[in-house]
Amino acid sequence: MKFGIDSCDPVDTPMVDRLKLDENPLGIPVDQTRFRSMVGSLMFLTASRPDLVFAVCMCARYQALPTKKHLEALKRVFRYLKGTINWGLWYPKDTDIALTAYADMRSQLTDYGFVFNKIPLYCDNHSAIALCCNNVQHSRSKHIDIRHHFIREQVKKGVVELYFMATDYQLADIFTKALPRERFKFLLLRLGMKSMSPETLKRLQKGEGE
Repeated sequence: MKFGIDSCDPVDTPMVDRLKLDENPLGIPVDQTRFRSMVGSLMFLTASRPDLVFAVCMCARYQALPTKKHLEALKRVFRYLKGTINWGLWYPKDTDIALTAYADMRSQLTDYGFVFNKIPLYCDNHSAIALCCNNVQHSRSKHIDIRHHFIREQVKKGVVELYFMATDYQLADIFTKALPRERFKFLLLRLGMKSMSPETLKRLQKGEGE
């Protein structure tokens, strides 16, 4: 492996449960160039490995002044990757793809100009759904930032349709926090990812797969 960690032991999750990374100004500095190169390599993978997104983006925040603490967190992502090297998103040919969104109460939706039929948006907060669907603007909700008002406007236009989803099935959690092993694996399978054998990967590389 490029970064000399091919002999490392694999781990079950890309980030330690409830790990809180910070700037760590008193920490031991590490090679900034190497750290950035490691982050860049992992960023390239996030397009097909959504399970890496949260951990990689958290580490990427500290590229300016990385410390030993940040490097250890980044190395863990590589250790996780070693044990899941055959995993990836699977999009068979001739399969209709429908956009479905999941959001926790901290998420931000952005209008990228795409045109879809009504988008189902699953949220695990009843109050947030009630505010977005209520046509009356109460004084108590005037402090809510622009993210809420954007979603509210899309609901009013009929672009987004909100549904409540129990927290246990909230897929957005895998992109917003470090999760324990069992919960991480539970959500991982619901992202549309699957483990592909080396034979399948070779077939896909040659264009012979689905």
